[in-house]
Amino acid sequence: MIVVDASALIAHLDETDALHDRAVEALLAAADQPLGCSPITLAGVLVGPARAGRLGDARHAIADLGVVEVALGEDAAARLAALRAETALKLPDCCVLLAADEADAEAILTFDDRLARVAKQRRLRVV
Repeated sequence: MIVVDASALIAHLDETDALHDRAVEALLAAADQPLGCSPITLAGVLVGPARAGRLGDARHAIADLGVVEVALGEDAAARLAALRAETALKLPDCCVLLAADEADAEAILTFDDRLARVAKQRRLRVV
């Protein structure tokens, strides 16, 4: 599984985003792999479409990509706190790492340099 960060999904959904073409290319390249994201990541991605009255469209687009929610587990709060303390990443980025752990993912898809660096340190491939 590849865990997808908000940066890639937001760029994919927004044709005016500077990273849109890169997101489309990366998601096409990953089409043969299962894709997942944390519920927190997904919520962050859906805020913009919800404000624009396009929540349904965004949910359908994400479903068409085959992105599934990866549950963070009952101990998510403590594990997220530990990840935040250990990595100094923002909490949404820690959600990506925790989802990758929970899904036993081989990679993450992100455009965030700090998250990518920490993911590589944790032996995750970065798409």
